[in-house]
Amino acid sequence: MPCHPARVRELLGKGRAVVARQVPFTIRLKDRTRAESEVDGVQLRIDPGSKGTGLALTDEKKEVDEQGTVVTVRRGLVAVELQHRGDQIHRSMQQRAGYRHRRRSANCRYRKPRSNNRTRPTGWLPPSLRHRVDTTYSQAARLCRYAPVTEIHIERVAFDTHAIGEGRALTASEYQQGTLAGTEARAYLRAKWNNACAYCDATGVPLNIDHLRPRSRGGSNRISNLVLACAPCNQAKNNTPVEIFLADQPDRLAKIVRQLRTPLQDAAAMNATRWQLTGRLSDLGRPVHAWSGGRTKWNRSAMGLPKTHTLDALSVGRLDHESGDAIVRYPGQVLVVRATGRGSYARTTPDRFGFPRLRRARAKQHFGYVTGDLVRADVPTGKWAGAWTGRISVRARGQHSMAMPEGRINVSHWNLKLLQRGDGYGYSTRLEP
Repeated sequence: MPCHPARVRELLGKGRAVVARQVPFTIRLKDRTRAESEVDGVQLRIDPGSKGTGLALTDEKKEVDEQGTVVTVRRGLVAVELQHRGDQIHRSMQQRAGYRHRRRSANCRYRKPRSNNRTRPTGWLPPSLRHRVDTTYSQAARLCRYAPVTEIHIERVAFDTHAIGEGRALTASEYQQGTLAGTEARAYLRAKWNNACAYCDATGVPLNIDHLRPRSRGGSNRISNLVLACAPCNQAKNNTPVEIFLADQPDRLAKIVRQLRTPLQDAAAMNATRWQLTGRLSDLGRPVHAWSGGRTKWNRSAMGLPKTHTLDALSVGRLDHESGDAIVRYPGQVLVVRATGRGSYARTTPDRFGFPRLRRARAKQHFGYVTGDLVRADVPTGKWAGAWTGRISVRARGQHSMAMPEGRINVSHWNLKLLQRGDGYGYSTRLEP
């Protein structure tokens, strides 16, 4: 069971427990087994997100209030904020595709394109979306090993991307008649911009379709992201953001930006992964209960809590606050878990054009340490003399770089002591507002 730090110090001081893991800090009792113990179960509550996911361990107890009514009180025991790296994976996949396209076009100029007849297994997700499911499942499985989780509650929300794009509620017929109903993209843009360049109002010249948010910077092919541009303006803008390109024309910039709509990448990611995540969590052997986002918001607003991923996770599930049920405590400190990966398979470091710039070491382990390990450094002399704890980036010569809240220092492997092996995540803490 999660316990207070004072209780942890007492158990460690008496020799009844040993440290099992540094982050998240976990101890293991030595004087009795699990079969000989009787512990109350806890609930794991999850608030999934596109950029981050909140996880909270809670317990619920029945109490009698001042009126003699039996109410349920929920306490937050542990709060974890998981930060995904799906955007980084997406950019890496695009970069790899660009490198491969350049190699094929440069070395095999007349090679036919590969046939697009490859099949995908059932339940396939792009790597950036699969990462969100896998990392959330990994953290949930870890918490189930460390704590007596009896049930899992998850917020399974569906986003109406069409209504989000319009910025209002839609009727049945409006779902069938979109922006391009009865027309084509080029004809729609010509009528919208009066056959003139959106950047310089040039007419009577060939007009190209330009992306306001460049594709290389995360832009999409939505019609609200497209404008007409003459060839000189299109070449001058290139992949520059429109806010920088038209910085000296604020009136024209305001007119163009007015048509931009809310990006739908995050909503699409949540819609694509919500069923996959629920299915993976059922493999943990605990009952999984799915709840709507509206109930989470209702519970959080009734308790007067600010909006964060961890407080949303604390509010997931049934809470009859109209009858007196309440959230009476939440953790003041949140463990922030940032997905960093376990390194790269690349054997060379490329430059910005994709050509090899230097060779990477084939071995990831140097002098017994791997990048991401949590270590304790005892620096004998110098500016940073003393004992420090942090994560290291290894070097082949043995002079490793250690990152810590106070800064980054170089320390020899002789002065290091391993505390915890790197597991593909970076850990820090923050205070709950």
